[in-house]
This record gives sequence, structure tokens and C-alpha cells, in this order.
Amino acid sequence: MSDRLATLNVTKNDEISRIVTSDDSYLAQLDAADDDEKFTLVRQWIDHEPLAFFQALRDHRPILVTPKATLVARLDDCVEVLNQPKVFTVALYEPKMDNYLMSHDDDAFHTREKSIMQGFLNRNDLPRVRTMVRETCIDLLSQAAGNMELVGSYCRMVPATLVQNYFGLTGVEREDLIEWSYWNQADTFYNQPFDNHTEDQRNYIREQHERTGTALAKYITELMVRRVLAVKSEQATNIIFALWYGLRKLVRHLMGEKPEVLNDDIVTRMIRSHFADTVEFDLQRVGVNAGGLLIGAIETTSQAVAQSVQYMLDHPEWLAKAKSMATQTDTTAFDDIVWETLRFVPISLYLFRQAATEAVIARGTDRETTIPAGAYVLAVTQSAMFDERAFDDPETFKPGRNWYHQFHFGYGEHQCLGRYVGAEMIPEMVRQVILLDGLQAEGRIDYEGGHLPQKYQVAWSD
Repeated sequence: MSDRLATLNVTKNDEISRIVTSDDSYLAQLDAADDDEKFTLVRQWIDHEPLAFFQALRDHRPILVTPKATLVARLDDCVEVLNQPKVFTVALYEPKMDNYLMSHDDDAFHTREKSIMQGFLNRNDLPRVRTMVRETCIDLLSQAAGNMELVGSYCRMVPATLVQNYFGLTGVEREDLIEWSYWNQADTFYNQPFDNHTEDQRNYIREQHERTGTALAKYITELMVRRVLAVKSEQATNIIFALWYGLRKLVRHLMGEKPEVLNDDIVTRMIRSHFADTVEFDLQRVGVNAGGLLIGAIETTSQAVAQSVQYMLDHPEWLAKAKSMATQTDTTAFDDIVWETLRFVPISLYLFRQAATEAVIARGTDRETTIPAGAYVLAVTQSAMFDERAFDDPETFKPGRNWYHQFHFGYGEHQCLGRYVGAEMIPEMVRQVILLDGLQAEGRIDYEGGHLPQKYQVAWSD
């Protein structure tokens, strides 16, 4: 899906001319550079040596102003930015999204739709979700005969299967769901003014998003028609057989049998539910939110799983501990290891916002900074997760750290809608890979010129 993009960009796996730096020489080089070169340096350091660069920022310039964007490196300042959605907005999402809740900041629309969707994504489902994920993982890995390209055949395929079986986006190939999710993510989150793309690259990504967005919209329309007809048929049947059905349930209850469970997925839940007109959650809103479930599920999960697995393979001592923990019935200790790997290799190093008005960050401190209206702000969340003011010995790998100081699913109003589903799916997917005997990688993750993993070949003892 990204062959053309691969010819347009420098891949993360290519050799680059690394600048060997001491802790404060990043800033010396930056101060000596011309204004039009400053963010080029910043982008290079973010992409290729982030932890050392972020340490220099936290120590010497925790709020870094460049002509392209302002970087915020300490946890308290990131929280301040992300807790002010009307000031530091997601305006850059708006051109990329079809009136989806994520493109709204602290308004009635956002509150209403997110609240409704959180109700449908019932947290009581989580044991069932984890079981579904585990069964899919085992099935895919058992078919692979000891060798697999992990990204396309597993990291994307498992969440795509959950999108069908739990979210309810059925009647379409999983490969289509994957492609639609990929280009939406690539354009919305990694095709912004501070990303390292040429104009040709930006246009190509945008064109692919538009092409796949049209296909997704057509599919969602057809899905809504099919599912509405199915639910109406179900409801009509229920009316005709209401008395018979009630009697049947009563008999089953008296006999100690569980009643039959009808099909239950998120799309069907939405269509079965009824809201007053004034709630403004009609069939069109059902369709838009069904598409949102897809977009948020696949690529983020895929990247987290691939990078967590690679981190463990790069650190044999933690691979061994993780494998030992993976055999336990209680998965808490194993899950903690996964989340700690993702502190070191997160899916995104920052969250981006745009200032709606002039604003001050860290008022009253020696780092107080005024942000002009319209400016881009990067809340560098990976740096925040290594902030010595919030984490004990942050450079050390320590599973079980304070969850509330971490940013794996974002933060604040725009924290991921499906974070509880992701918190089950991601570690379970990693767990099933780590349980494989003789697991080894046949090379590094290949990003093919973009931010998102494309290929990662692994093998194990079949």
C-alpha cells in the first residue's frame, strides 16, 4: 500500500549522518543554525535520536521555540497544554476528518458523541474482547508454520478481525479495512506541516486518503442499509413472537439453561438503540462513528505490537522475563512489561495542537513562554514519560510504573475512545508472539519511508 511513498522518502532503516552530541550541544547547534534550518535539525533529532535530544530539552530548554513549532518537553507542561482544548486545539484534524468527534474541542458535539460511544463500548465486554483477540492470534500464528511477516499478517490482521467481529464492520475484506485505516492515519497524523515530507509526498498521501475515504463512505452506507434491515426484521419477529419468546426464556430459566444470545456487536448495538431527536444521534451519526471505530483500531495497534515485540527481541533479558510472565493466568505482570516497552518505543513521540489564541505556558516559572495565536505546539509525550520530576530513575526499564503519568492512549479530552479495548488487545497480541518457542527476527522493522511499520519478518520453532 505504500510502494509509491517508499520511493518518495528516506526510510527509518536507511543510514543517516548522525550528529554525535553531548547533552547540551543539541542546543548549541540549534542556536547557531539559520532560522530556516532549525526545525530541520529538530526533526532529524526527533526521528533518529529522540531520547538524548529530549533529555537535553528537559535539562536546558524545556520549552523550545522554533520557527515551525514549539516543543514542550516536561510532563507538567504537556499536561497544561493538553488540559486546555479550547486554547490548544485539534484544528489540524478538521480538514482530515468528516465531522468526527475527534475534530471538535470541548463542545456539545464532542461531549455528546464521545459519551454515547463510551456507553456502547461497554467495559464489561473486556474479558470477551481479550478472549476474541487471543483466539484470533492463536489461529493466525498456528497457520504460519514457524515463519511470518508480522505486520501485514498479524499486527494488522488481528485488530481488523476484531473490527469485524466485535465492532461489527462485516461484509468486507479485512484487507480493505486495513487499507482504509492506513491512509486515514497516514494523512491525519503524519502528514502535517511539521512532518518531513515534500509537497509531492503530501499530495500523494492526501490523494490516497481521499480515494480510500470515498470507498469507506460507500461501504458504511451499504453497511447501514444492511444492518438496519436486519434489525428491523429482528424487531418485527420479536413483536410477533413476544409471548412465545417470553415463555421460552422462562422455561429455560426454570431449567437452569442460559437463554440464546443474539448477535451483539457495536454497530448493531447502535442501530438497536433509540435516541430522542434532540440527542442528535441519528443513523448518519451511527455511520460516522462506525467508521471512526475502524480508523482508530488497526494502525495504532499494529505499530504498538510490532515495536514492543522488536524491543523485547533487542533485550533478551526482558524477553525471558516476559515469556515467563506470559504463562501466568493473571496477565497483569506481563501487560506491565508491554507498557514499559512502549514508554521506550511509543507509537507517537508527541501530540500536536494549534493555539487558538495567544497563550502562556508555565506562567510564573523561569521557563514561562508566550505562544502566539495560530502557532503549532508539540506536547512531547515521550519526553514527559522520562521526566525525572514524575518518574523514579526514568532511564531504567521498570514495569509497573504509574499508569496515570503515561500517554500511551493520549491525554485529556482527546484521550483514545477505545483505550480500554486497546489495553486488552495490544498486550494479548504481544503475549501470543512472545510465547512462541525460538522466536527471532529476520531483520529490523521496515517502515518503507513512513512512520508506520510495514514489514517485520520473524521466525520460530514450529
